[in-house]
Amino acid sequence: MQVTSAGDGGGAMELGDWAERFELLGDPTRLGLLAHMHQAGPGVATVSDLAAATGITRNAASQALRILRDRGWVTAVRDPEDGRVVRYSLADDTVHRILHLMGARHH
Repeated sequence: MQVTSAGDGGGAMELGDWAERFELLGDPTRLGLLAHMHQAGPGVATVSDLAAATGITRNAASQALRILRDRGWVTAVRDPEDGRVVRYSLADDTVHRILHLMGARHH
């Protein structure tokens, strides 16, 4: 279903996409990971960092990050100095803006 707003130049808002977005954001674990990743900045946070910051296990953090990666909200890059370490970044600009609307800040 699409809704068109007269005030946006006739652009359509896909309600299904927004419902999925809010469903993902509605999970406290995923929202916490996104907020901490946002605060840390691009290419900084590791699974261990994010798990510790949100008070969850590394396994739970990895599972939530997989969902966020699959949705395209997060990117994962191996650390060039230590190939065993993967660093995560927020990749979705809309989610970035939503986090700012919620009061999230970054360095």
